[in-house]
Amino acid sequence: MLRRSCTRSLAGVLRRQPDVSRWTSTSAPASHQPNAPLDLDPAFQALLRDVEISLKGKVKLDSAAGGPRELELFPHDPDAAADYLTSAELDAQDEGIGHRERRKSPAALFGSQKIGAVVLPLELQTTIGRMVADTDKPTLHQDAKRLFMTNDGSRPEWDPTYDVKYKSGKVAGKHSLRDATAFATVALPAHYSAIYAVLDHVKQRLGPEWQVRRVLDWGAATGSGLWASGHAFQEQPGGRVPSDMADIQIAQSTLDSYLAIDKREGLVRIGKRLTRDVEMGTLDVSWQKAFREDNVTAREDGSSVVALSAFFLSSLPTPFDRKALVQEMWESGAEVMVLIDHSFEAVAEARAQFLKLGRKEVEDPSTSHLSVKGAHVVAPCPHDGACPLYHPGSGELVCSFSQRLQRPDFVRKTKHSGDGHENMDYSYVVVRRGPRPSPATTKVGRVGDVGKRELAKQAEESIPLTQLLVDGVHPEAPAAQRDALQTVPDETAVSSSDLDAALRHEAYSWPRLVFPPLKRSGHIILDGCTAEGQIMRMTIPKSQGKQPFYDARKSDWGDIFPHEPKNKPQVRNQPLYPGHTPSGQDIGKRRHHESGRSKASYSTLAEESKGRRRDKRRARRTVEEHAE
Repeated sequence: MLRRSCTRSLAGVLRRQPDVSRWTSTSAPASHQPNAPLDLDPAFQALLRDVEISLKGKVKLDSAAGGPRELELFPHDPDAAADYLTSAELDAQDEGIGHRERRKSPAALFGSQKIGAVVLPLELQTTIGRMVADTDKPTLHQDAKRLFMTNDGSRPEWDPTYDVKYKSGKVAGKHSLRDATAFATVALPAHYSAIYAVLDHVKQRLGPEWQVRRVLDWGAATGSGLWASGHAFQEQPGGRVPSDMADIQIAQSTLDSYLAIDKREGLVRIGKRLTRDVEMGTLDVSWQKAFREDNVTAREDGSSVVALSAFFLSSLPTPFDRKALVQEMWESGAEVMVLIDHSFEAVAEARAQFLKLGRKEVEDPSTSHLSVKGAHVVAPCPHDGACPLYHPGSGELVCSFSQRLQRPDFVRKTKHSGDGHENMDYSYVVVRRGPRPSPATTKVGRVGDVGKRELAKQAEESIPLTQLLVDGVHPEAPAAQRDALQTVPDETAVSSSDLDAALRHEAYSWPRLVFPPLKRSGHIILDGCTAEGQIMRMTIPKSQGKQPFYDARKSDWGDIFPHEPKNKPQVRNQPLYPGHTPSGQDIGKRRHHESGRSKASYSTLAEESKGRRRDKRRARRTVEEHAE
C-alpha cells in the first residue's frame, strides 16, 4: 500500500514539471521535503534578490562581448609600443647585474664588490677527495681534532691556525704526513677562500692594466696560494672570474710560473700530490726550501710579479724570523706584496716594516737609479701612516675581515659537522711599490637609480602647475620642465672604462669600514679608517638624501664607502689599557658602564623585594605587641 502510494505521487510530480518550483516553495511540513525552507529576514531576502539581479546582468554582458578578451595595449598610450620589451630583451638588459646593484650608486657598488661565499672549484674538490678516499677516516678525524680544535671557550671550535713543532726528526717523519693530510682537508679550503677574496679585491683596485705572470709564495704549505692565485688570475673577458666558481680550472690561468717556498716536508709532499693528476696548462710550478738569489726579479720587470705570504708569518718562532721574511719579500723585486695572516699584530708590524723600507729607499741617494721607489698601501688602509688600531699587548679591537666558505662534503665529514658553511677571519695588507697616488679632485658615480628617481621627482615638483591634462591628450612639456628634467645627472654618458678608472683613483682615499655598520631606522652609523689615519664614526641620516642613505644601509663590514657624512665625523680613540679613558670618544659600539653603577639583575631585585616585605612584617608585629 505504501509503495503504491509513493509511485502515484512520483508520477504526478513528473507530469507537472512546471509546478516543481512552486511545490518546493510551499509551506509543507519539513519532514516531507528534502530541503526545508529557511525563515529569512525580509531585509536579507531583498539583498539576495539584488545580488541575483547583478549576477544575471554580468552574464548577459559577458555573452554580448563574445567571451573573455585577451590583454592588449592601452589605446591612449602612444609610447607603449616603443617602451614594450620582450622577455629576451629584459633578460639581456638585466644580464650580469641585479636589481639591487642597479639601485646602488656606481661608486658604492665599486666599494662593495665582494665575491660572496666561496665555493671550491670542482677540480680542487676532486683532487682532495681522492686523497681523503685513500686515508683512514677515523684517524683523519682524530688528527684534525688534535691540530685544529680548541677548547678555550664554552664549546669546542675549529681554528685553522697551524703551528706544529716536532721534537725530533723521528717524530716528524712519523706524524708530518698525517698532519699534512689533515691540514689539506681542514685548513686548505679555509685558507683558499681568504687568499682568493684578497686577490680578487686587489684585481678590482688595480684594474685590468695589472697583469700577473709570476707568483712567489712564502709558506706555501699544501698549495692554498697556488690554487687561489691560479683561479683568481684567469683568461676571462673583462678580467673578472665567472660567477660560477665550480667551473674554474687552473689550466686557464694567466700565470706562467709559481714558486712555492716552504721547508716543511710533510706539507710540501701533500701539496705536490694534490697537483699530480691535475692539468696545469702552461703554468710551471716549482718547490724550494728557501728563497735564493737567482729567484730575484729585476725591478723593471717586477710589475707582473706578486710576492705572497699567507698564514705563515705568525707561525715563525721569533720576531727576527718575521722581519727576515718581510725583508725577503721586499728584496724579491715584486711590485705588489700581499701578506695575509691570522694575527693582526703580525700583519701590522709587517706593514710598518714595508713602509719603512719604502721611505728608506726614497731617502737613500744610492737608490736614485731605480725607476720605482718608495711604497704605499693599496688595501685595506686608505693611508700610509701609523695604524690607529695597533697597540701591542693592549685592547681587543683589531682590523680583521671575514670570508665565508661553503664547506665541501669532505670537510663536513672530517669535522663531523652538519653546518654547510664556515667563516674564515683574517687580517691582511697589500703594499705596492711607488708613491701613493695624489688625492682625486673629482667625485663621480655617486648617483644610482634611487638618486635619479629622487632628483627627477624634485625637478617635477619644482615646476608650478600651469594646465590640466585631459585623458588621452599628451601635450608637449613646457620648455622649463624639459630643462629641469635635463638637470638630472646621467652618468651613463661616461664610458664604463673611464668611470672605473676614476673610481679606482678616488678609492685610495675612501674610508674602510673596519666594524659592522649600525643600522637604525632614521640613520646609519659607520666606523671607518679614514685617509687622515684615524678611526672616525660617520652618521648618514635620511635627510642627507635617499641615495647616500640607501648606499649606507646596504654597506657591509670591509667595504670602502664613497659618500661623505652630512655632519662632521667623530674621532674614535682606543683605550690603551683596561680602565683607561682616552681623550676623545672610545672605539666601540656601546658605551661602557660607569664604575659606580652596577648592572640590573633579577636576582638582586628579588632579594631587595623580599627584604622590604620582611621589614614590613617585623614592623607590623612590633606595632601589635605595643598595642597589647
